[in-house]
Amino acid sequence: MYTTPPPIPNRAWTKDAEHVKLISIFHFVLAGLMLLGLLTMILQISMMHDMFENPAFWQQNPAFQHQPPPPPKEFFVFFKLMMAVMGTLNVIAGALNVISGFCIRKRKGRMFTFIVAGIDCLLLPFGTVLGIFTFVVLTRPSVRAMYEESPA
Repeated sequence: MYTTPPPIPNRAWTKDAEHVKLISIFHFVLAGLMLLGLLTMILQISMMHDMFENPAFWQQNPAFQHQPPPPPKEFFVFFKLMMAVMGTLNVIAGALNVISGFCIRKRKGRMFTFIVAGIDCLLLPFGTVLGIFTFVVLTRPSVRAMYEESPA
Protein backbone atom coordinates (compact mmCIF):
# COMPACT_ATOMS: atom_id res chain seq x y z
CA MET A 1 0.00 0.00 0.00
CA TYR A 2 2.92 2.30 0.47
CA THR A 3 3.99 3.86 -2.85
CA THR A 4 6.95 6.02 -3.60
CA PRO A 5 6.21 9.71 -4.16
CA PRO A 6 6.61 11.13 -7.63
CA PRO A 7 10.01 12.69 -8.37
CA ILE A 8 10.37 16.32 -7.41
CA PRO A 9 10.91 18.51 -10.46
CA ASN A 10 14.22 20.24 -10.71
CA ARG A 11 13.44 23.74 -9.46
CA ALA A 12 16.50 25.27 -11.09
CA TRP A 13 15.44 23.97 -14.50
CA THR A 14 11.88 25.28 -13.97
CA LYS A 15 13.20 28.66 -12.86
CA ASP A 16 15.55 28.88 -15.83
CA ALA A 17 12.72 27.97 -18.21
CA GLU A 18 10.66 30.82 -16.74
CA HIS A 19 13.57 33.23 -17.09
CA VAL A 20 14.12 32.23 -20.72
CA LYS A 21 10.41 32.75 -21.42
CA LEU A 22 10.53 36.20 -19.79
CA ILE A 23 13.62 37.18 -21.78
CA SER A 24 11.77 36.18 -24.95
CA ILE A 25 8.76 38.29 -24.00
CA PHE A 26 10.96 41.28 -23.15
CA HIS A 27 12.63 41.10 -26.57
CA PHE A 28 9.17 41.49 -28.11
CA VAL A 29 8.37 44.35 -25.71
CA LEU A 30 11.59 46.15 -26.65
CA ALA A 31 10.73 45.75 -30.33
CA GLY A 32 7.32 47.31 -29.60
CA LEU A 33 8.96 50.22 -27.79
CA MET A 34 11.22 50.74 -30.78
CA LEU A 35 8.15 50.87 -33.02
CA LEU A 36 6.70 53.50 -30.69
CA GLY A 37 9.98 55.42 -31.00
CA LEU A 38 9.70 55.25 -34.77
CA LEU A 39 6.18 56.72 -34.61
CA THR A 40 7.54 59.50 -32.39
CA MET A 41 10.21 60.27 -34.99
CA ILE A 42 7.56 60.52 -37.70
CA LEU A 43 5.57 62.91 -35.51
CA GLN A 44 8.68 65.04 -34.95
CA ILE A 45 9.40 65.21 -38.67
CA SER A 46 5.83 66.29 -39.43
CA MET A 47 5.96 68.98 -36.73
CA MET A 48 9.30 70.27 -38.00
CA HIS A 49 7.90 70.28 -41.54
CA ASP A 50 4.97 72.43 -40.39
CA MET A 51 7.27 74.85 -38.60
CA PHE A 52 10.06 75.22 -41.15
CA GLU A 53 8.50 74.72 -44.56
CA ASN A 54 5.04 76.22 -44.07
CA PRO A 55 5.07 80.05 -44.11
CA ALA A 56 1.42 80.14 -42.98
CA PHE A 57 2.56 78.70 -39.65
CA TRP A 58 4.64 81.82 -38.97
CA GLN A 59 1.98 84.22 -40.26
CA GLN A 60 -0.60 82.85 -37.81
CA ASN A 61 1.60 83.76 -34.87
CA PRO A 62 1.03 87.45 -33.94
CA ALA A 63 4.64 87.88 -32.84
CA PHE A 64 5.92 87.09 -36.33
CA GLN A 65 3.23 88.71 -38.52
CA HIS A 66 5.37 91.70 -39.42
CA GLN A 67 8.40 89.64 -40.48
CA PRO A 68 8.30 85.87 -40.54
CA PRO A 69 11.70 84.26 -40.06
CA PRO A 70 13.10 82.51 -43.09
CA PRO A 71 12.92 78.76 -42.65
CA PRO A 72 16.37 77.16 -42.48
CA LYS A 73 15.96 74.62 -45.27
CA GLU A 74 19.50 73.26 -44.91
CA PHE A 75 18.84 72.42 -41.27
CA PHE A 76 15.60 70.68 -42.15
CA VAL A 77 17.32 68.60 -44.87
CA PHE A 78 19.96 67.55 -42.33
CA PHE A 79 17.25 66.86 -39.74
CA LYS A 80 15.29 64.65 -42.15
CA LEU A 81 18.44 62.77 -43.13
CA MET A 82 19.39 62.23 -39.49
CA MET A 83 15.88 61.00 -38.63
CA ALA A 84 15.87 58.67 -41.65
CA VAL A 85 19.15 57.08 -40.54
CA MET A 86 17.96 56.78 -36.93
CA GLY A 87 14.61 55.38 -38.06
CA THR A 88 16.30 52.79 -40.27
CA LEU A 89 18.56 51.69 -37.43
CA ASN A 90 15.50 51.57 -35.17
CA VAL A 91 13.63 49.31 -37.60
CA ILE A 92 16.65 47.02 -38.02
CA ALA A 93 17.20 46.69 -34.26
CA GLY A 94 13.48 46.09 -33.70
CA ALA A 95 13.40 43.38 -36.36
CA LEU A 96 16.48 41.75 -34.82
CA ASN A 97 14.75 41.75 -31.43
CA VAL A 98 11.64 40.10 -32.88
CA ILE A 99 13.75 37.41 -34.57
CA SER A 100 15.74 36.95 -31.37
CA GLY A 101 12.51 36.59 -29.37
CA PHE A 102 11.36 33.79 -31.68
CA CYS A 103 14.79 32.13 -31.52
CA ILE A 104 14.71 32.19 -27.73
CA ARG A 105 11.24 30.62 -27.71
CA LYS A 106 12.40 27.81 -29.99
CA ARG A 107 15.67 27.41 -28.05
CA LYS A 108 17.90 27.86 -31.07
CA GLY A 109 20.25 30.55 -32.37
CA ARG A 110 21.93 31.16 -29.02
CA MET A 111 24.91 32.97 -30.60
CA PHE A 112 22.55 35.16 -32.66
CA THR A 113 20.75 36.07 -29.44
CA PHE A 114 24.08 37.03 -27.86
CA ILE A 115 24.82 39.33 -30.80
CA VAL A 116 21.38 40.96 -30.54
CA ALA A 117 21.87 41.33 -26.77
CA GLY A 118 25.15 43.13 -27.46
CA ILE A 119 23.37 45.51 -29.83
CA ASP A 120 20.61 45.98 -27.24
CA CYS A 121 23.20 47.11 -24.70
CA LEU A 122 23.62 50.26 -26.84
CA LEU A 123 19.91 51.12 -26.52
CA LEU A 124 19.67 53.06 -23.27
CA PRO A 125 18.08 52.36 -20.77
CA PHE A 126 15.75 49.41 -21.47
CA GLY A 127 17.93 47.73 -24.08
CA THR A 128 20.94 47.84 -21.76
CA VAL A 129 19.03 46.10 -18.98
CA LEU A 130 17.59 43.52 -21.38
CA GLY A 131 20.99 42.88 -22.96
CA ILE A 132 22.67 42.32 -19.59
CA PHE A 133 19.91 40.02 -18.34
CA THR A 134 20.01 38.10 -21.62
CA PHE A 135 23.74 37.54 -21.16
CA VAL A 136 23.24 36.48 -17.55
CA VAL A 137 20.43 34.02 -18.31
CA LEU A 138 21.86 32.49 -21.48
CA THR A 139 25.30 31.83 -19.98
CA ARG A 140 23.90 29.56 -17.26
CA PRO A 141 24.93 25.93 -17.77
CA SER A 142 21.37 24.70 -17.39
CA VAL A 143 20.12 27.10 -20.07
CA ARG A 144 22.96 26.04 -22.34
CA ALA A 145 21.80 22.45 -21.81
CA MET A 146 18.24 23.52 -22.72
CA TYR A 147 19.50 24.87 -26.05
CA GLU A 148 21.49 21.69 -26.72
CA GLU A 149 18.51 19.42 -25.91
CA SER A 150 16.03 21.25 -28.15
CA PRO A 151 15.77 20.03 -31.76
CA ALA A 152 17.46 22.41 -34.17
